[in-house]
Amino acid sequence: MALYTPEYQPSGEEIAVIKTSKGDIRVQLAGKDAPIHVGNFVELAQKGFYDNLKFHRYVPGFVIQGGCPKTRDLDTDQVKAAEGNPFAGLGTGNPGYSIKEEFSTNPNNVHEDGALAMARSQDPNSAGSQFYLCLGPQHSLDSGYTVFGQTIEGKDVIAQLRVGDVIEGIEIENANA
Repeated sequence: MALYTPEYQPSGEEIAVIKTSKGDIRVQLAGKDAPIHVGNFVELAQKGFYDNLKFHRYVPGFVIQGGCPKTRDLDTDQVKAAEGNPFAGLGTGNPGYSIKEEFSTNPNNVHEDGALAMARSQDPNSAGSQFYLCLGPQHSLDSGYTVFGQTIEGKDVIAQLRVGDVIEGIEIENANA
């Protein structure tokens, strides 16, 4: 799959407001540290890519993950029913491209509680749209997954999220025109 380079150039001031069925999460995006990931995330959010996707993976004390387009046409109960079934395909969707990893170049690639990072397959350059939020520090991930934001409000919301909860939409504050 071809690697995509986003047109959007982050200023470092962007804040993502992830609107979920459990409440809002505000994340300071790390545009200076992970410009490809932030640019990609901003573009997808502004296109409405994440609207009505569901969180499809929850590991207590580890992560809550969403952003798989294969959850779009499923309701909450269907996503819950598919959890753990590798044949359901949840967690395998992407936007039709991948982006280059930035964990090797990001000077602040640290998985703290509330960190926003991009999921990927075994190929380091396979991230696309799926993201996760850390439920506590996850430093074992620092050398293999790109962190591109840190939660500044809404850790209480993150703690309530479970498989099947809805990403109603993602708004980007302070985005360049």
